[in-house]
Amino acid sequence: MTRSDSMADSQPATPRIVRSPAVDDGREWPADLHPVLRRVYRNRGVGPEEVVEKRLDQLLPPARLGGLEAAVDQLTQTLEAAGRIVIVGDFDADGATSCALSVLALRALGCADVSYLVPNRFEYGYGLTPEIVDLAAQREPDLIVTVDNGVASVAGVAAANARGIPVIVTDHHLPGEQLPEAQAIVNPNLADNDFPSKAAAGVGVIFYVLLGLRARLRETGWFARQGIAEPNLAEYLDLVALGTVADVVPLDRNNRILVAQGLQRMRSGRCRPGILALLNVAGRNHRRVQASDMGFFVGPRLNAAGRLDDMSVGIECLLSDSPDQALAIATELDRLNRERRQIEGEMQQQALAILDGLMAQPAFSGELPWGLCLYNEDWHQGVIGILASRIKERWHRPVIAFAPAGDGQIKGSARSIPGLHIRDALDEVATRHPQLLSKFGGHAMAAGMSLAAEDLPAFRGAFDAVVRERLDADDLQALLHSDGEIPADELTLDLARQIQEGGPWGQAFPEPLFDGVFEVVNERIVGERHWKLVLRPSDGREVIDAIAFGQVEHFPDHLPSRIRAAYRLDINEFRGTISLQLRLEHIEPA
Repeated sequence: MTRSDSMADSQPATPRIVRSPAVDDGREWPADLHPVLRRVYRNRGVGPEEVVEKRLDQLLPPARLGGLEAAVDQLTQTLEAAGRIVIVGDFDADGATSCALSVLALRALGCADVSYLVPNRFEYGYGLTPEIVDLAAQREPDLIVTVDNGVASVAGVAAANARGIPVIVTDHHLPGEQLPEAQAIVNPNLADNDFPSKAAAGVGVIFYVLLGLRARLRETGWFARQGIAEPNLAEYLDLVALGTVADVVPLDRNNRILVAQGLQRMRSGRCRPGILALLNVAGRNHRRVQASDMGFFVGPRLNAAGRLDDMSVGIECLLSDSPDQALAIATELDRLNRERRQIEGEMQQQALAILDGLMAQPAFSGELPWGLCLYNEDWHQGVIGILASRIKERWHRPVIAFAPAGDGQIKGSARSIPGLHIRDALDEVATRHPQLLSKFGGHAMAAGMSLAAEDLPAFRGAFDAVVRERLDADDLQALLHSDGEIPADELTLDLARQIQEGGPWGQAFPEPLFDGVFEVVNERIVGERHWKLVLRPSDGREVIDAIAFGQVEHFPDHLPSRIRAAYRLDINEFRGTISLQLRLEHIEPA
């Protein structure tokens, strides 16, 4: 494919609002479904049957997940022999929820001895490495089960095999050329796995394995023989919902059912004390919790443990049965998250200085590379992923942030934009320059890698070259995809409630975004960075409250008298009063 070689604007990206075309697909929708919500669903390419039914019996059956039978065989054999199981997880929210789910559910299924081990990212790095196998071997396990990792752990699985310890790999990351020689590999993204939901998070994969195990144990009369009640695994869907949303996997139909069911449990208070505690310290009301709360409030606090300390702290919060203990741990996680935000802020300022320096270099002529690689020897390994996300959002181009990893190595965390599969781009770099990358892996939009610090200049050039081949200049234009305009008489609290209930919204199934022209009736700055507004729609008489988070830097003194805004419908609760509020995502003069 021929790619444009014209240079893109190096200034922070200014989004352009693009309306999705209104298409009548001719399908029968429920009569009581608001026309605006009907339009939203059509824009996302889903039909009535996909949005109305969110029952558990609509989930894809476990039998369709390749590798599950072999995993269930090994798990059943281990349980029958009263064997010891060690769960090896990842140090992010998906890994933490996967660990907690595995330990709690296996205990409920009758496993007498199950524990977990999560690598400290600063000592051992990611996945089932030979060093982690050595640690696990000290517990004399009869089985190792990886969750949210393992598909790339060729050496680690080989080390376990050499010790006579069977390994079950449960993962969702894209595989490399060589697979580990595990007893079973359960990963919907393997080439020969025809499970329809390729978007399953790590916690979703292990949940399916546990469903399969319960069915097998039921068939064999295990629960009667053990004298224990068959557990209701739906009780753990709060963990599945949290891990799925926090890992930012696409919310396809299967994931939406899992998340919707988990959120329903949270709203009723029937969830893990640790999740309630994390919502509490974040100031969120569990009775009104939405998927976005998992992504913006609970997930970051859980992730803070893995970023700055040890993810075991987060896992213990999720495992705790004591509300008081869970609140104490959640309070510590909240402190770590505040520390993380401070470190992130300092790193952002340093990154902006690096970018200013790049644009000042004659070689760049005031323009930035299309693929940005940023490095500072003082940056924190645990925060570079968030830094890459922030810079990507600001400049709308693929970004890799690097930090020192010791022994002359640096670790990078990459974030991409629509149009560039970041893991495939890294694979192309590795194919052309086999000596550059020590290791890499990831998804379409996020990836991690390691390389020698001295090779960073060569990698920068190689990465930018691949990005330029795979993107056009137009791809560097940030777009806000709007679901269109809402007439003034339909801007109601009832519609906001219907939209809220019409989710869960998230990755690849975004919360509805609308646009329109408004008169600014009143404006004031709150919290130093946010505009609190009273607006009047151009086609209406009634005024509406609005909030524009982080928009003061774009309009530091005042707003234009007429604005075009991209907004979401929000429900504001203040001193017992509930009202409609517009949450402005973008403002430009009308």
